[in-house]
Amino acid sequence: MWRLAAGLIVFFGIHLVPTNGPLRRRLAAWKGEGIYRLGYSLIAAAGFLLLIYGKSIAPEIMVYQPPGWTAHLAWVLMWLAVTIFPAAYLPTNLKRVMRHPFLWGVALWAIAHLLTNGDMASLLLFGAFGLYAFFDMWSANRRGAKRSKTRYPFWRDALLVVFGTAAYLLIIRLHPLLFGVGVNPN
Repeated sequence: MWRLAAGLIVFFGIHLVPTNGPLRRRLAAWKGEGIYRLGYSLIAAAGFLLLIYGKSIAPEIMVYQPPGWTAHLAWVLMWLAVTIFPAAYLPTNLKRVMRHPFLWGVALWAIAHLLTNGDMASLLLFGAFGLYAFFDMWSANRRGAKRSKTRYPFWRDALLVVFGTAAYLLIIRLHPLLFGVGVNPN
């Protein structure tokens, strides 16, 4: 379990740097923006790999038993999460409604997984991602994040839903192969 915890600390520790403007500016000025970005990426990747490995070997220590009905809610939340993830990077009207589509996707992904996984490793992993998503939204809002005012044609939003749904179905299909656990609707 210590590898999972260490991975979470490294991954989220480096992700907290951009939320502290003065620290980020000092680090970027120290060796230049390119070196800062490279170091940031390498540290984040190392933390991510460590948390994946840590989760894969963590013992299954049950903390709570999720009720059966939460699996159905998780399916809906996951569809929403996968659909809104890419909206942060695509020209759609969703950014007129919400400031942080990617972070909302992460939060919904985390909540969906907490609704269906009651073991300690899942609680640490998905809980950390969910808490970080809400913290980062708060931090970005504090730094002045605004909703977009740009209007896009409706077809872009429809395309987002179509591609999001296709990605969701692909993730369900590949989940056992990628994560070693099948997605069970019951």
